[in-house]
Amino acid sequence: MEQQNTNLPRKIKQPPVLFSKTQAVIAQASSLLGGPLITYWNNPRGSVCANDVVALNEILERVGSHEIIYLFLKSDGGSGQASLRFVNLLRQHCQKLVVLVPLECASAATMISLGADEIRMGPTAYLTAVDTSLNHSLSPVDRNNDRVSVSLDEINRVINRWRAEQHDSTDNPYKTLFSFVHPLVIGAVDRAESLSVMLCRELLSYHIEDEGKAHEIAATLNSKYPSHNYPIMLNEAVKIGLKAMPLNKEINTLLLELNRLYSEMGQKATTDFDEMRAHGNEILNILEGENLQVFYQHDKDWFYRSEERRWITMNDESSWRRIEKVRGKLQRSPMHIA
Repeated sequence: MEQQNTNLPRKIKQPPVLFSKTQAVIAQASSLLGGPLITYWNNPRGSVCANDVVALNEILERVGSHEIIYLFLKSDGGSGQASLRFVNLLRQHCQKLVVLVPLECASAATMISLGADEIRMGPTAYLTAVDTSLNHSLSPVDRNNDRVSVSLDEINRVINRWRAEQHDSTDNPYKTLFSFVHPLVIGAVDRAESLSVMLCRELLSYHIEDEGKAHEIAATLNSKYPSHNYPIMLNEAVKIGLKAMPLNKEINTLLLELNRLYSEMGQKATTDFDEMRAHGNEILNILEGENLQVFYQHDKDWFYRSEERRWITMNDESSWRRIEKVRGKLQRSPMHIA
């Protein structure tokens, strides 16, 4: 019996790009809303980043300026400074910005929502606290030898618990803490916390003139909640001073359908060659407007380095890509963002 050759290269799996389906949903939602809908969606392994602003500009150049722009927002967060740039760019193309939130809108995505005149939230929607955690080059490492994020709230809670339980001790708690967390990391996290409050105030200033009210909302989101992922639902959002309201049921259904389509696009497409080698394709960030979709796709080889017990990447061809409709025909092209 002839032996099968197992060393033949396998076909690399690719994630689906469902441009025609997402465009149909966006067109229907835009018609119901009475204005242009722009979508911004993150895979759970994607994040709000500076390059998203450049990608958003591509969409807005096509959309143009309008009295109202609606933004579908679904993200687990990322860079707060990118959020400020993201909102600033949107506000240059509209007089009123309305954020539509059917699902999670966490951390830096919550910051984006702060820059909107209205936040419309569905039954399963939530915002979160925006207290900052920082992944520093001197941060502690986990069991996989990866740097971990450190938050000021975590540090303060350790110090407060130490003082509560060692009230008769003259030892400085920082002396012990510094053996686990580098002092420069603690300083950087404290600085990042101040930056986070400032960013929130700047974002709220787009539609709240009362500086005291803006500062109160910013302080609440940065320090009130004991968990960074604490879900802030509609009633709580209204209570802290945000202009939040229920999302229209029909629009919410359409946005959940968009999320389903984007989730299908964002599924992992991993091709395993053997136990040590694989190729990964995955769409992380998606932005879309009428007749144009821009997305960032991981596209790289993975190799397991057993002596370090971790995977490393090779032949990385990850990039931004665009698909658009031109004169009735679909065109795909790379999008170069440094």
